Amino acid sequence: MVRGRISRLSVRDVRFPTSLGGHGADAMVSADAMVSADAMVSADAMVSADAMVSADAMVSADAMHTDPDYSAAYVVIETDAEDGIKGCGITFTLGKGTEVVVCAVNALAHHVLNKDLKDIVGDFRGFYRQLTSDGQLRWIGPEKGVVHLATAAVLNAVWDLWAKQEGKPVWKLLVDMDPRMLVSCIDFRYITDVLTEEDALEILQKGQIGKKEREKQMLAQGYPAYTTSCAWLGYSDDTLKQLCAQALKDGWTRFKVKVGADLQDDMRRCQIIRDMIGPEKTLMMDANQRWDVPEAVEWMSKLAKFKPLWIEEPTSPDDILGHATISKALVPLGIGIATGEQCHNRVIFKQLLQAKALQFLQIDSCRLGSVNENLSVLLMAKKFEIPVCPHAGGVGLCELVQHLIIFDYISVSASLENRVCEYVDHLHEHFKYPVMIQRASYMPPKDPGYSTEMKEESVKKHQYPDGEVWKKLLPAQEN
Repeated sequence: MVRGRISRLSVRDVRFPTSLGGHGADAMVSADAMVSADAMVSADAMVSADAMVSADAMVSADAMHTDPDYSAAYVVIETDAEDGIKGCGITFTLGKGTEVVVCAVNALAHHVLNKDLKDIVGDFRGFYRQLTSDGQLRWIGPEKGVVHLATAAVLNAVWDLWAKQEGKPVWKLLVDMDPRMLVSCIDFRYITDVLTEEDALEILQKGQIGKKEREKQMLAQGYPAYTTSCAWLGYSDDTLKQLCAQALKDGWTRFKVKVGADLQDDMRRCQIIRDMIGPEKTLMMDANQRWDVPEAVEWMSKLAKFKPLWIEEPTSPDDILGHATISKALVPLGIGIATGEQCHNRVIFKQLLQAKALQFLQIDSCRLGSVNENLSVLLMAKKFEIPVCPHAGGVGLCELVQHLIIFDYISVSASLENRVCEYVDHLHEHFKYPVMIQRASYMPPKDPGYSTEMKEESVKKHQYPDGEVWKKLLPAQEN
């Protein structure tokens, strides 16, 4: 039973110092991102071991984001209901700029405060459009950039609150929802040339067939995942081999390698990985937007010998026709194009699908406007019969996106063919309900909510700039 009027919205800047790669061989960042010896802080000024990110939880660099401090704008919504249930939402960032997202969340807060939750979910499309169509804030969007990241954080908190009140995880809330109610959550503006309300309703009604069996299958077997934890740029060959060997031992059969900084180094590293995992395991590649269009075609033509399933983000995420050109060149070589983690909104996804510019669609739970906008993209992907393989990792992205992809299988796609969800093994320990991976698969969460609630101790310790971690780190960095 939905209840309560929203009485408080708070937002905090939470950052994890993952760019400090100099203290663990397993987490060496790329050379140009390394902290130089002269700049390293002295041992007595370093953060204590328990406050540091552990070596096996560290992330390294990709070809474009060389010094990420994995961070989040963390939103908490409270109501006047006596149950005391809070809704928690996040949007993922890389450190600097999180304070700007926090400002944007505060700028949107007046659209949320003093609203009855039942009125929000009863007209979720209207509420979504109210947030995304603020007459003044829209000018610095619309539905993209900082404002849209803030919108995602707020809406993620609303979905978490709603699901907690219903006593269900978000994926189950969605699966149990009447198709007409699901459709009412979606803003179809700008996409009706591809997906109408009638189209969406038809897809969801067809998805009712066999739904109970697919739900049982998910609960028993989970959703297949792939690992990105083995092959970040900057890892030594020994580390790469060690991590691949451990992943194979743990049952992983799908691996992604970061590429794009140096072709010869890519060739060498991909050979190591392919030799480690063998010809039968799946290999993906990710260039993180590094290349121009001709460069992407040339580079991947040389890496084709390693039989990658896809190349992810080969060029600018905004270059729809560029992706189409790359796709036309690489698909005959057996290489698909995967993109979407930094696509602004449903409109970009619509055009990528129209242009046949991707073979694997990568939704993101914090880049798009939360569940509402992701629903529209899942339905468009189904209409075009393009498999959805979500982006995850970061801070809480795995926790969030597992709900969307499990719902997609049970109620929309009804297929696991060429479908897999990214998994990166770090920072889960900071969440109250962390992901559960078994047999290289996401096991459906059973706790109510969106799995977004962080441990209060972690939030306080890593809040920027006043948390314990940053009070020690910032003076040391300045020195």
